[in-house]
Amino acid sequence: MATITDIIITIMGMGTSIKIELVAPDISPYKKGNAGVDYVTTFDSSKPGPHVMVNAITHGNEICGAIAVDRLFRMAVRPTRGKLSLAFANIDAFRCFDPAEPHKSRFIDEDFNRVWTVATLDGPRDSSELRRARAMRPLIDQVDLLLDIHSMHDPHGPVMISGPLDKGIAFAKQIGIPRHIVADHGHANGTRMRDYGGFGSSSSPKNALLVECGQHWERAAEQVAWQTIWRFLKNCGIVEHSLAAAQILDETPPAQYVVRVTEAVVANSLDFSFAEGLHGLSHVARKGDLIGYDGGTPVVAPYDDCVLIMPTMVHVKPGLTVVRLGRLDA
Repeated sequence: MATITDIIITIMGMGTSIKIELVAPDISPYKKGNAGVDYVTTFDSSKPGPHVMVNAITHGNEICGAIAVDRLFRMAVRPTRGKLSLAFANIDAFRCFDPAEPHKSRFIDEDFNRVWTVATLDGPRDSSELRRARAMRPLIDQVDLLLDIHSMHDPHGPVMISGPLDKGIAFAKQIGIPRHIVADHGHANGTRMRDYGGFGSSSSPKNALLVECGQHWERAAEQVAWQTIWRFLKNCGIVEHSLAAAQILDETPPAQYVVRVTEAVVANSLDFSFAEGLHGLSHVARKGDLIGYDGGTPVVAPYDDCVLIMPTMVHVKPGLTVVRLGRLDA
C-alpha cells in the first residue's frame, strides 16, 4: 500500500501535479467536547470579553485547519478573557478522507458552506451537512468573532475572504495576512457560515473571516493556517500577548491588496480550459484578453487588470463556477 507521500494528484488542464504532503490528524479525542455538540469545545475564561471561534473542516478534505486546531488543543491554549471555541465542522465527510482519492470527501450530501440561512436551517430539507449545521447553530449564534479555515482544489496563493462589508475588509487588514484580501458577495447557490446572521450584517458588531490557506494538501497551507490563527487570536485580544508573539513569524508582513469580485465565470460545457500561463491571482492585463476557452468559445477579460480568483479544473461540468473575476482596489 502506498504511503501518503507516494500519492500524487494530477490537475488536468493546468499542467500541475500535486503531492499529498499533509496527514489528517486523529481528532477522536475531541469528540465529546463540552458545548453540547460533538467535536466542539468551548474554553471560558470567566472574564468579560468576546466569544471567539476557530473552525476547521468545513469541507472534509481541507485538513490543514484540522492539523492547526488539533495543535491548539495539544498546546492547551486557553483564553485570558472571553471565550474560545474550537470546532471541527463536517465530521462525516472528514471521516471519509482517503489520500488516494482526496477530492471525494469534500462533503457527503451537499456543501456544508452553502446552507447558512435561517430559511434553509429552519426548512424541511435533510442532509448530513444540514443536520450538522443545525446541531452547531446554537453555538454559532453565540459567537462574536469567527475564523473559518479552508484550502483550495488547485494551486493558488493564500487569500482572506472578507465578504463585501467594510467591517470584514477592516478585520482582514487587522489580521495582516494573507497578502490578498478578496471582498465578495458569496456564492449564488447558498450562504457561507462566514456570512451567516450578524457576521454578514453591517449593523452587527459580529465579524467573521474565511481564510483559504493554499492548495489542500501542500505543507505550506498548514503554516498559513497556523500563522493566521495566531494573528486572529492576538487581534481578538483573548490570549496572552507573549504566547501569540512566540508563534507569529513575521510581525511586519508585506502590504495587503483588496480584490473586489465582480462576477463569476460559469462553465457551459465539460470542455473548459484556461489560457496558457494563467493561474490563481494572475492579472489579465487588458479588456478582451483571453482567459480561456469554454467548449471552443473564447472567454475574455471584461476589463483591464482583471484578477483571477480561485480558478479550478477539478470536476469541471456545466454550471460550475470555474473562476471568479475581480478588480484591485485603487
